[in-house]
Amino acid sequence: MDATLAGIVGGGLGLVIGAVAVAASRFSERTFTEIPPTPPPSLPTGVTDVLAVLRSIAIVLDASDAVVNSSASAVSYGLVRHGELVHAELRQLARQVRRDGEIREVDLELSRGFGTTTNALMKARVAPLGASHVLILAEDHTHARRVEEVRRDFVANVSHELKTPVGGIALLAEAVLDARDDPEAVSRFAARIQVESTRLTRLVKEIVDLSRLQVADTLHEPELVSIPAVVAEAVDRVRVAAESRQISLETVADERASVFGDSELLATAIANLVSNAVNYSEPGTRVAVAARRVGDTVEITVSDQGQGIPASEQGRIFERFYRVDAARSRATGGTGLGLAIVKHVCATHGGDVSVWSEEGRGSTFTMRLPAAAVRTTADSDRPAVGTAPGATLGTAPGTAPGTAARTAQGEQQR
Repeated sequence: MDATLAGIVGGGLGLVIGAVAVAASRFSERTFTEIPPTPPPSLPTGVTDVLAVLRSIAIVLDASDAVVNSSASAVSYGLVRHGELVHAELRQLARQVRRDGEIREVDLELSRGFGTTTNALMKARVAPLGASHVLILAEDHTHARRVEEVRRDFVANVSHELKTPVGGIALLAEAVLDARDDPEAVSRFAARIQVESTRLTRLVKEIVDLSRLQVADTLHEPELVSIPAVVAEAVDRVRVAAESRQISLETVADERASVFGDSELLATAIANLVSNAVNYSEPGTRVAVAARRVGDTVEITVSDQGQGIPASEQGRIFERFYRVDAARSRATGGTGLGLAIVKHVCATHGGDVSVWSEEGRGSTFTMRLPAAAVRTTADSDRPAVGTAPGATLGTAPGTAPGTAARTAQGEQQR
């Protein structure tokens, strides 16, 4: 081999070997001298276990405001999404607490969920946790605020409603004193006092009934209630008022319809519906009351041929003291509590109430309650007591079979 070529090859090999040696030396030096990165500080011992049993919404943030731990409710309430705190208000509070170490408590109205307009009233408590973490505890006070608003409105409405008959009685009493020498005027004013006192008595009774229904343990010991008997009692309460207005009451009830509950409350609820139907119907019309069993549900419907309820008002008619026609309601002695009582009675018995109505075509209110027992096949094939073989609903006493059949058919169509 030529000496020059051999020198070049030898020099190249020397450079390669030197480069490898330098690289190996540096790698070895880095391996032994490099300090591993410091892991982020962990949560204090036992914090995770404590957060798991808290009833409050719990969120733990690290120094970079990232969520390192949170309860399941924090996600369901929309406070945490994809490991990040959603609301800037909470993030700002956490930074303030991290900066000065002071515990802060605030009330915030926060949007609940993504893409929704529903807000929740949250009471948040933010406190430092360890060296670099911040703990956020939040409680939903939305329901408590709504209850307080309802209570406040209820007190205001009761005060207003009581003021009218009480003030009327006071004025009429003064009129009686001023007209004590006029027997005819005294008689007229005394009759008016009687009307106002009757209205006041009814208002107080319905307020007491509604308050009793709102107590959680209203049904102390539910009993088996025969719906046909309850319907008959409710209709009997309103029969005199209906006859005075020339309004016919037609009833049809399935003898197998029964529920567990309070017969007095159910009779009051049905009587309220029938009374409203009578008061808001024109003379010479009819009010139909029907009860039937549909699977595991008992349906009680009250239909009238009155003026109907505007669609815009139907969503509010079950509110306390709400009246569609306030002037007519006062003229008939209505208090605006009847439908609210019906709603609470149904809720207490595990059911609900709904309304179908069109202006000029009347209204149909339907109470749906859980049935007392499941019917067997033999019961389904057996006609109700006092019912013709081809009929599906029993005929209440005093109702012609043909009328009852037409009533049931009309109820099913409506």
